Amino acid sequence: MKLDPRQAQFSPLEQAASEARDWLLRSAAPLWSTCGRTRSGLFAERMTLAAEPDASYFRLFVQARHIFSFVTIGGMGWQGPWRELVAETVDTLLRNAKRPDGFFVHRIDADAMVIDERADLYDQAFVLLALGTAGDALGRDDLFDEAEALLDVIETEWKHPLGGFNEGEIANARVRRQNPHMHLFEAFLALSEASDRQRFADAAHSIAELASRKFFDERSGALLEYFTVDLQPAPGLEGRTAEPGHCFEWAWLFERLAAAGWGKGVEMSDRLTRFARGCGIDPVRGVAINEVLTDGAAHDSKARLWPQTERLKAAISRLRRTGSDTEAGEAVAACRGLHQYLEVPVQGLWRDKLKKDGTWVDELAPGSSLYHISCAYAELVSAVSS
Repeated sequence: MKLDPRQAQFSPLEQAASEARDWLLRSAAPLWSTCGRTRSGLFAERMTLAAEPDASYFRLFVQARHIFSFVTIGGMGWQGPWRELVAETVDTLLRNAKRPDGFFVHRIDADAMVIDERADLYDQAFVLLALGTAGDALGRDDLFDEAEALLDVIETEWKHPLGGFNEGEIANARVRRQNPHMHLFEAFLALSEASDRQRFADAAHSIAELASRKFFDERSGALLEYFTVDLQPAPGLEGRTAEPGHCFEWAWLFERLAAAGWGKGVEMSDRLTRFARGCGIDPVRGVAINEVLTDGAAHDSKARLWPQTERLKAAISRLRRTGSDTEAGEAVAACRGLHQYLEVPVQGLWRDKLKKDGTWVDELAPGSSLYHISCAYAELVSAVSS
């Protein structure tokens, strides 16, 4: 049944959206903008559940994600100094973490000094995302120029003759992975939307076509994770492994590209979502699990926080298109699953790994998760508001 979006199951969604906005603006943003903020202009890498920051190291992709998060939170109405924080972190990374060859390093210390100079495709993807979102929010075209310069280096040094890109100096070259390509896709979409530069739109379409040809398993409708050098499914279990969270995340990205006119987007979203919902949700815990196989069997029944946010984003993007009560219900269910992770003594923090027996892995709250939460909650709030 197809409904007018205004008549869909919006009452529970309105409540969820209100709670999400309050949590981000009243709890998460005040905490992560101050606690563990370094004099050099970096956000906290991770914290204990008592809000004690760990300053052992700072990964570039986490700083880039924080830039995205605070631009997103600022756009939702947070009155804190998000512009100043974002500008300071961006400029710190450009000044201290950019190698002479144009790549960005992997890790820095609390003083923003390099402690691991290796370059990784996954890190570069998030730097591109940060440059796009910050460039838009701060009105700085120079950040779009920086993104083009980084893309020049990626294409010159890492473009693979058989499709996609090499992963750089950290990842195991034995297998190729879809994941960094997915985040390049996300970054290119953000840069295209923010800068209106055709190069980024073309790059986004190129990744989408690659995914539809090489990463997608036609038989099951799953998005595969691991591949050989020529982008065939990897041998053994690796080549049959799918992550429901990534299926949802690709579905969200395909919905965005479909809204911009890409003809394959809706079908790809439909099949990926059908697979992930069909075998990737544990009905007892109410969460999306980490890994399944293409035959639907569970492969890793633990459940990290981030697949819950991608489940929500997929449902919201599909609700925008269809207005269906099914998608509204899926969004509400995803919110309930995600909320479990946020039930900690210090509001604005979270747990990351839920075990099969319903207990939690005892560990620090990773700052990288704020990117997932802020993006999902922004999608939810925007959909309800519109």
